[in-house]
Amino acid sequence: MEPGALRPAASLPRRILVVCTRRIGDVLLVTPLVRSLKSAWPAAIVDVMVFSGTEAVLEGNPDVDRVLSVGERDPLGARLKTMIRTWRRYDLACSAQTSDRTTLYAWAAGRRAVGLLDPRKAPAWKRALLDAWQPFDNLDVHTVVAGLSLCDALDIPKRFDVVPPAADESATAIGAQLGLDLLSGESFAVLHVSPKFVYKSWTADGWRTLARWLSERGIKPVVSAGPGGEERAVAAAVVAHLEGQAIDASGRLSLPQLVTLVGAAVAYIGTDTAVTHAAAATGVPTIALFGPSNPVKWGPWPSGCSVTPSPWKRVGSQRAGNVTLVQGRGDCVPCLLEGCDRHVASLSRCLQEMRADDVIAAVEEALSG
Repeated sequence: MEPGALRPAASLPRRILVVCTRRIGDVLLVTPLVRSLKSAWPAAIVDVMVFSGTEAVLEGNPDVDRVLSVGERDPLGARLKTMIRTWRRYDLACSAQTSDRTTLYAWAAGRRAVGLLDPRKAPAWKRALLDAWQPFDNLDVHTVVAGLSLCDALDIPKRFDVVPPAADESATAIGAQLGLDLLSGESFAVLHVSPKFVYKSWTADGWRTLARWLSERGIKPVVSAGPGGEERAVAAAVVAHLEGQAIDASGRLSLPQLVTLVGAAVAYIGTDTAVTHAAAATGVPTIALFGPSNPVKWGPWPSGCSVTPSPWKRVGSQRAGNVTLVQGRGDCVPCLLEGCDRHVASLSRCLQEMRADDVIAAVEEALSG
């Protein structure tokens, strides 16, 4: 079967499932597809199937009715139970990834199923499971745009809004938990210093230099990190040498709380993480530090952007909307690999050698508008 559009159904879909069993950033970047589905069929129930541990990125999303969680390392028996449990419960299922697993889950759950396939690799059986599919480009198309290509299969308008998670509390209340007085207009910037994977990390010295520069200008640095012990240790090491100039928020806020707080900041600075993507979606000036990752595919999606196939070029520091992307230097950048030693726990030289002056210049430009 060739790529194309789904044949019109006799009735509108009343129950829709989006399957996105990948990392938390992938789940966030599928929210434009979810919004497109909800906008096209506002009376429909739209559920999302994700891996356990990534659900928080969908908290407060008004387009999502229910989140279904499955284990990333579920054995075959558990996967079959998931397929049986969801068997034909949905009028339409969308596979937002190219993996065998997402395709099978969508096929099992939906009376009709659409999905993404790599036309160079997809076997005939996988094409046969889908009623319609769109070609997936892993290099030259942004992840947001790739997901939205399923709208072409469904013949519905595309909505390009990345929907960040939202907390029940206000940013003012969340800030008060950290000692920030937002009611009096206290300015702060969020520095997300420790990504989940080491190969995406910048240096502690660089973060400290940036934090001091912000503090000297009357902007309180709020240092955040992922929930893991090693990630929080990095944040503590950054804050420890700042003599009370910064607030350590690591481990004190949920993801929705952190993103809600970010929306009230004067700027956000972070590496290639889900938090950085969420920050960009809030509209706050966002400075993203990139090394081996491909900006064309993974650059933070600017608020209000609808540029296709991507708002980003592969090489060079650049700006799009509210996002400034600072790229590390080197002939190999971006290598598209996971660290210089080719595993997620290895460092990336392009990020380790990124100069604090370059980051500060990008922040200064973003703050000046």
